[in-house]
Amino acid sequence: MADQTYEVNHDHGAPMDYPEHEQTYSMFLFLTKWGVLFNVALLVAMAVGFFLGGGWLGGVLTLVVLLIAARIFA
Repeated sequence: MADQTYEVNHDHGAPMDYPEHEQTYSMFLFLTKWGVLFNVALLVAMAVGFFLGGGWLGGVLTLVVLLIAARIFA
């Protein structure tokens, strides 16, 4: 394993890799946003398919349309 040693100033702690931290946080926000949008679109599509008489095809088409709309507006 690579030996990674840091000079630690006990008043301030170990050095931070701020660009990596910001990239990770940006990816977390991106995945959270799209995870929520996908789940909402899936629930609406399931409601259309099961309860509003859309059937399997109507649910899938609703999901696709909602995801396209989310891509355009989000």
